[in-house]
Amino acid sequence: MKTRTLALLPALLIQMACAGSHSKNNDPEPPVTGTPKAKLQLVTDAFISPVNMAVPGDGSGRLFFCQKEGKVWVVQQNKLLPAPFLDVSRDMIAVNPGYDERGLLGMAFHPEFKTNHKFYVYYSSPSSKSGFNHKSRLVEFTVSAANPNLADPASKRIILEVDEPESNHNGGQLQFGPDGYLYVGLGDGGGGGDKHGLIGNGQDLNTLLGKILRINVNGTPYSIPPDNPFAGQPDARPEIWAYGLRNPWRFSFDRNTKLLFAGDVGQDKYEEVDIITKGGNYGWRILEGNHDYNVPASADKSTLIAPIHEYAHDLGISITGGYVYRGNAIPALKGLYVFGDYNGKSFVLRPSGQQWNRETLELSGRPADNMQILSWGEDEEGELYMLTSTSGNTGFKGAVYKLVKE
Repeated sequence: MKTRTLALLPALLIQMACAGSHSKNNDPEPPVTGTPKAKLQLVTDAFISPVNMAVPGDGSGRLFFCQKEGKVWVVQQNKLLPAPFLDVSRDMIAVNPGYDERGLLGMAFHPEFKTNHKFYVYYSSPSSKSGFNHKSRLVEFTVSAANPNLADPASKRIILEVDEPESNHNGGQLQFGPDGYLYVGLGDGGGGGDKHGLIGNGQDLNTLLGKILRINVNGTPYSIPPDNPFAGQPDARPEIWAYGLRNPWRFSFDRNTKLLFAGDVGQDKYEEVDIITKGGNYGWRILEGNHDYNVPASADKSTLIAPIHEYAHDLGISITGGYVYRGNAIPALKGLYVFGDYNGKSFVLRPSGQQWNRETLELSGRPADNMQILSWGEDEEGELYMLTSTSGNTGFKGAVYKLVKE
């Protein structure tokens, strides 16, 4: 497995060198020592399934939350506004509010949102193709000219559609990178073991499934950045930035180093955290984490990029990728990658040389009911939020918490 780890280093060095060309404010901060801990401060518990958080970057301090069932809600000055910002439920398939991997899954604001008022959402719509469960749809909207807390439904512009063979492994994360391009996460199309196609969707460069894409949304409907790794290459989709992924449910850019961290959900045994680099192959379905899964005789495993961390299913069941903490309110988390698992456990990765060491993140103020960690969010100040659902005697109930100093 050492050869896999070494395959990551040149790309990382290049990416960190590029990050180093920014101002001193973007230089990496050395992580602190001590026990990582924080307190959960309730923001709202008015949801059922809050699966994504986005901020507009306009200085308003507003927080936008995607509810899986199809609505986007706004929290402003610690208050949940009474009317939804956007409702796409009529354009979606019906989803189970308890457990369903389909729905309204992601949202991101355009880097020039203050002037163009555009934002993007990713959701599951009915597919018209035989043999497909649904299609994942990336759509652009513009904010209403009359009310900044309402979207204009008439501004809808479909950017991209991808047919999905199964109901699960839909990805859905949207993040604009420091380069201004939109990064889009798609799962492998679902079904156990990436069963679709001769080599599985994750390894097939002719499909967008099992990939992280990088596109320029300023085109019609979009254009390909000229430095994308497969731009102009025959038998490969030019939108692809990285591949060999099973379900990169949540990923984020470190606002200091500009590195792209992804939590890729595993199959039966292992969950993993990856640092995503240009053209990288992260191994699925050849490997699950660092371990053989479905290895063809022709596979060259030395070219596959190893995760920076993996953990087995005796610890968790489904990773929920998070953020490198760059806020100021919780010194104990400075420079640590904060993430969790659907089973409610929370962790950090602490960098040490070329290694990332996992530690338990101690969180006080947790609800008494069984809690699932659905997603994480980062506000304009770099402070972190945990999006959850709990199952108890009253059924499913969603809540959003801000991480504050213990």
